[in-house]
Amino acid sequence: MTDGARILVVDDDSIIRETLTLNLEDQGFEVDGLASGEALLEHLEAGGGADLILLDWKMGRLSGLDTLREMSRRGVEVPVIFLTSLTDQIYEEAALATGALDFIDKSRSFSILLHRVRTVLAGRRVAGGADGTAAGGDGQGIERIGGLTLDPDVGRAYWRDQLVPLTLTEFQIVHALAAAAGRDMRYREIYDLVHGDGFRAGASGDGYRANVRGFIKRIRRKFEEMDPAFSEIENYPGFGYRWRAQEPGGREPGGQKAGEGGA
Repeated sequence: MTDGARILVVDDDSIIRETLTLNLEDQGFEVDGLASGEALLEHLEAGGGADLILLDWKMGRLSGLDTLREMSRRGVEVPVIFLTSLTDQIYEEAALATGALDFIDKSRSFSILLHRVRTVLAGRRVAGGADGTAAGGDGQGIERIGGLTLDPDVGRAYWRDQLVPLTLTEFQIVHALAAAAGRDMRYREIYDLVHGDGFRAGASGDGYRANVRGFIKRIRRKFEEMDPAFSEIENYPGFGYRWRAQEPGGREPGGQKAGEGGA
């Protein structure tokens, strides 16, 4: 359960701040609103806690990104979701690279934000192994495809039993690709998972392709940091991507059985 979790809404727009605060309180959360990055840092410095921070990007003197960097410098470890009207991929990449767990367009519905808030909080409260390995649990809802283990209930992915630090959006993409292992997924199909049907990216009609390539590049990098031989995501030039099909009997291409350690 995530009800009663403490959430900080940090936004210099009083209407957005107060609306989000009321909506989240109606869902059972304890919510405080702060008007600036400086106010957030002061709150944390004074011992104020939170289970999750919803952080605006463009705020007065100290931007949301600079605020997150300062939090990291001070060793503050509270999950952060960026809320912003800046939809260009460069901003999303900067946010995720700085440590944010997710990046959500303010134009998205409250129901989408609420789902992601609950997923982040649930993932934080489900304890994994002390070394970052997959938690035991009751196994319900767990999906295994070769060396990949997925837990959709909390948005977590494990590669050869090691937690892969994917954002919620990246998890959605991996989940979709792996669930359709061996089938080619079109660029547009992958893009619509993230932004919804019909959403346009950039000035050209093909802007979504670059957006998807950026997501796949980051996802591959995270898997490769754990396993340099990772090659499950294959490209179909001009069409899209696929998750490598698994051999019968749970063996991955090359003869290695699912779950066995690898380089």
